[in-house]
Amino acid sequence: MFTGIIENLGTIKKITSAGSNKNFHIESYITPELKIDQSVAHNGVCLTVVNIEGNTYMVTAIKETLEKTNMGLLKVNDKVNLERSLTLEKRLDGHMVQGHVDTIAKCKSIVSENGSWLYTFEVDKAFSELMVEKGSICVSGTSLTLVNVKSNEFSVAIIPYTYEHTIFHTLEIGSNVNIEFDMMGKYILKYLKGLNLK
Repeated sequence: MFTGIIENLGTIKKITSAGSNKNFHIESYITPELKIDQSVAHNGVCLTVVNIEGNTYMVTAIKETLEKTNMGLLKVNDKVNLERSLTLEKRLDGHMVQGHVDTIAKCKSIVSENGSWLYTFEVDKAFSELMVEKGSICVSGTSLTLVNVKSNEFSVAIIPYTYEHTIFHTLEIGSNVNIEFDMMGKYILKYLKGLNLK
């Protein structure tokens, strides 16, 4: 479980293949604090630390993860948002995030607004019921608030701190990001559909 508050930007130093899986070797200042078998969110994707060497650690993404998230598009030297799992004594500054990506969204526009940036993303209409104005959303591991919600797109406002300390400053129009919708919304929607209300 995570909060969507990014701790550090990691740098991909090497990518190796193992059958249909990919191993990502990531350099980060949090590496010395990690342990084997620990969960870390990478652009919002929960992956397990399987090896540690100096300031670099390794995680493995299986075929399904590579196909359903933007992990399969990453290259050496790319930056990734990192967050270690939630502890009971940590403040919940974002929202409850599972690290289970629902879909990929494409960046449609980036507008500078004199001290902040408005990013608009296009997403499949099938997820429209999970987007609520002023509700929570996780974009590549970052907990954000939805604005300007439409059937197949939404926007998020990015302040300078978030812009500088996450991958948002690396995004361009056409960039793909990982999306995890609010967990409570998903459960409520499933419950209501199960009632078969007419």
